[in-house]
Amino acid sequence: MRLQTLIVRYTAFAVIASFVNLFSQRVILLMGQSLPYFVTAVVVGTLGGLVVKYYLDKRWIFFDHKKGLRHDSRQFSLYAVMGVFTTAIFWGFETVFWLIWQSHFLREIGAIIGLTIGYVLKYHLDKRYVFSPHG
Repeated sequence: MRLQTLIVRYTAFAVIASFVNLFSQRVILLMGQSLPYFVTAVVVGTLGGLVVKYYLDKRWIFFDHKKGLRHDSRQFSLYAVMGVFTTAIFWGFETVFWLIWQSHFLREIGAIIGLTIGYVLKYHLDKRYVFSPHG
């Protein structure tokens, strides 16, 4: 795949996963504004975005067509583990922006910055450890 195509696809998939993430958060935060709602929103949004991004990356970025519960379970587990560090970056930016400005708009700006940094790192980790030809 050409580099330009890779960048366009990966960016589009990151935008789709980010939308799923932030939309999920917003729906939960409509139910309440307290800390438990915030934590629930961040966790649910992150999980939703992770699942969507995994399936898009698997099929359209890394062209991995291997199937089977055992393979997919192992691969998704690795994918999720690689995301722990990058998720900490995302959560860190989102939380800091929320704590400083107490604004949902700026919380989402922080989330977008954190997600962008995290996705760039995640691509390289996934390419090397999750979807490698040796995996």
